[in-house]
Amino acid sequence: MMKSLCLLLLFALFSTSQSRSSITLKPQANPNFKINTTNHQNARTCSYTVEITTSCSSTRYTYDQISLAFGDAYGNQVYTPRIDDPSSRMFESCSSDTFTLYGPCTYDVCYLYLYRSGYDGWKPERVDVYGSSIRAVSFYFNVWIPADVWYGPDYCYGYAARSATK
Repeated sequence: MMKSLCLLLLFALFSTSQSRSSITLKPQANPNFKINTTNHQNARTCSYTVEITTSCSSTRYTYDQISLAFGDAYGNQVYTPRIDDPSSRMFESCSSDTFTLYGPCTYDVCYLYLYRSGYDGWKPERVDVYGSSIRAVSFYFNVWIPADVWYGPDYCYGYAARSATK
């Protein structure tokens, strides 16, 4: 019953054909998540715009170290070891921060993880990812990111199955 409900939710989530995908299922901690350390030196480099909106119920600002990783169902991954800049007061409550990141080209992004290290705490509301070769996607968090663990939604299994049928 639970497995059927999960499959139904994944089907409903990915069956719409909009220009922007929206990932709304609850993000989770993933202690087994690994950064793809494969050498992408020969891989084509693509540009991505990432907009992170911090919740109004977050701390006023954070000095915590924030890392970001996102990718597709085929092992392509963009990783930024430190996206924060404490001197610029990034990630203030009720604000959005926009970054231009470069990394290997991906197919449509189906997972996004955040990693927070520090003591202030941080509550992102949403993370949007745009790129010239991918469909724009929004990942909704609106939860406090736990310290020292990769945290976020990963829907690549259902996404790869849907993409393979196109």
